[in-house]
Formats: sequence, C-alpha cells, structure tokens
Amino acid sequence: MLRRRTLLAVLGAAGAPAWALEPLLARNAPARLDPRPYLVSEKLDGVRALWDGQRLTFRSGRPVSAPAWFLAALPQEALDGELWMGRRSFDALSAAVRRQEPVDAEWRQIRYCVFELPAGAGRFEERATRLQTFANAVIQPVQHLRLDSPAALQAHLQAMVAQGGEGLMLHHADAPLATGRSDWLLKLKPQADAEATVVGVEPGQGRLAGLMGALLVETPEGVRFRLGTGFSDALRRNPPAVGSRVTYRYRDVTPAGKPRFASFLRVADDF
Repeated sequence: MLRRRTLLAVLGAAGAPAWALEPLLARNAPARLDPRPYLVSEKLDGVRALWDGQRLTFRSGRPVSAPAWFLAALPQEALDGELWMGRRSFDALSAAVRRQEPVDAEWRQIRYCVFELPAGAGRFEERATRLQTFANAVIQPVQHLRLDSPAALQAHLQAMVAQGGEGLMLHHADAPLATGRSDWLLKLKPQADAEATVVGVEPGQGRLAGLMGALLVETPEGVRFRLGTGFSDALRRNPPAVGSRVTYRYRDVTPAGKPRFASFLRVADDF
C-alpha cells in the first residue's frame, strides 16, 4: 500500500518549511514493478538542493554558496531538485558546490535539475508539467516518460546505464505533495543503495595498518553492520566522521535485515 504523507504547511523549528526539513526521499523499487502508474526519469548523480524562493540549501539546511547570477535565475516559487554537472561527474560537482567561494567556471557547467514544486497544487503529473515553464539557462526541468511493462522498464534501465546513467526514478503520477521516505517515489538501479550513519571507525590491519579498516554504520531501522569495501586509500586515510551519513550499495538483505555484499559508494549528499 502506498504510504501517503501529506505535506505540512507549517514552519519547522529552524524557520524552514516541512518539505525543506524532510524532503521526499525514494525507496528501492520492488522486482517486476508495473511502471504504468509512474512517470519515469533518469536518476541523476547530483547533489540535492532545495530552493524556498529566497535561499538555496542542501538537505542538511546549510546554504549553497552559489554565484549571484545563478541565484538570480531562480524564481520566487519554491523548487526541489538536484545540482548536476553531467553523468559520471559527481566528484567534480561535489567539490564545486562545497566551496565557500564559488568558482564561476565550475558553476557555468552546473544546472539545477528540478523535479518538484514543493508548494504546488494537484497530482505529481500536473506539477511536473508546470515545472517545464521554469526552464532557463540555469533551471533544467527533469524529463519524464511513460513505460507500459516491466520488460520495457528493464530495457530502459539497461539503456540508461549503458549511456553512463546511474539508474531510474519512478514518481507515481497521482502522488500528492509528500515528505520523508515514501513509496510515492521509487529508485531503480542495477544494484540497490541505501544510507546509513557512521557510528564507529575500525583501524585497519596488514596492508591497511595505520588506515581505516572499516566503518561501523547503522541504518535508519537500527541495524548495525561493518562497511569495509569500496574505499579509496585517500578515504581510508581521512574516513567519514562519526555522525556523518554514507551511501552504500548492496545486493539483498539477510533475514535479520543486514545488507549482503555492502560496498561504500560515497558520503551522502546532504552536506
């Protein structure tokens, strides 16, 4: 059953609207999903950014230090989307948007790919159509398509990955405005991914002596496990801090809820 979570039209403790404090997050798509009720788009390898009509922030609420000309191109209406530099460019994008002093040459390569109107009316399909009117040199509304079978969905996924894409997003066409992790929005990738919080850092041994050997992480459901693969030597020298969130890939889960063959992907993009 789809979990409906109506957007709260109230301000949070930090003075930010509820959608900015807890934006809509995707669940992993189930096997053999019928895509007909969904609008399908590319899963962008970008950095989530929320625009409230005046400020551009990361998921954490921290402001994005974007150039004045970039912010001037954004409307007074709230938008939700991702800062994106192109496929397989996440590291360069992450470095660019983290700078306190923005570098113009980097930001000229970045687009704000928008996929939601947090204060918009109607079904998601109606909101997505209206988003197209915001297109300009900075704003790039996400393009959607309809697919008519699980086979067509899998074929489109394979084609997208072959072109360097990360996967697909499926947003239910009838979805209301919602916050939090919800079945209204699904993600489909060759391997599932999820986020966890770092609760400990274990020292390495042998070749990894003096470096980080593994992270002890905890899922939102309270499941703890060791994450020991997928790290560069640079990250092992300077591992994510306790309390930070990381994204990992995995194949499936054990009956106890632990991910099988989990591998570090990156530090989560909430900054």
